[in-house]
Amino acid sequence: MSATPEPPPPHVCAAFGARVEEPEALEGAVAWRCGEIVLKPAANTAEAAWVAQTLDALEPDDVRVSRPVRSTDGRWVVSGWSASRDVTGRPEPRHDEVVAMSLRLHAASRYLSRPRFLQLRQDIYALADRMAWGEEEYALPQEKGGRLYDVLAGSRRPMQTQPQVVHGDLFGNVLFAGDASPGVIDFNAYWRPAEWAAAVVVIDSLAWGGADPAIVERWSHLTDWPQALLRALLFRLAVHSLHPRSSTKTLTGLERASQMVLEVL
Repeated sequence: MSATPEPPPPHVCAAFGARVEEPEALEGAVAWRCGEIVLKPAANTAEAAWVAQTLDALEPDDVRVSRPVRSTDGRWVVSGWSASRDVTGRPEPRHDEVVAMSLRLHAASRYLSRPRFLQLRQDIYALADRMAWGEEEYALPQEKGGRLYDVLAGSRRPMQTQPQVVHGDLFGNVLFAGDASPGVIDFNAYWRPAEWAAAVVVIDSLAWGGADPAIVERWSHLTDWPQALLRALLFRLAVHSLHPRSSTKTLTGLERASQMVLEVL
């Protein structure tokens, strides 16, 4: 069993101007709420600083952004921790609204330069991303999704869409609070087309969110949509195959999503 994550130490809370009383662990995330400030570990200082600088300046239409907080001495990262303002709300199965928000968010991020740290990433998500786009090869465990990945990979075709900075993990990271604009927390950066990021939301929603299968058709006006869906599915299959906590049981949702993607290829 993995050790329970440690909460932020008092000096980190104080550095970001957060209350130093007992931090509240946030459900489903390795993060702690301290009053109106949320603190989370920063595994990569360069990436955490980039995310903070990006979210500090990004102004997407009709999106509430979790704004970063600087420390009292102006840093974005203190002792391996970053901070942001709390965004009210919770994830809800409003899948089409998340896709629409994704497009608005990426209309605002399209002018960002490619961050240098992306080329240095070696985690399973980076490997799965490169595999899905045919940039890297790796033998995946067949029983955890590798077999289905191999079958589908041969259907890749060239795409016209251009890469840009996108948030590649919006499912579950968009918060809703009644009629308020959707709120986005964090920014998991990838250098891929905006259509791909929207397709990842759709694949995740089909696999694990109980989305209506017609969501595939509702967004079919997007450029290169079938190929964007295919690469999003390959990405998730590769992540599933590589993840140490996945199993044949957790593959069921992706197998279901694959049937819907095959219908539009």
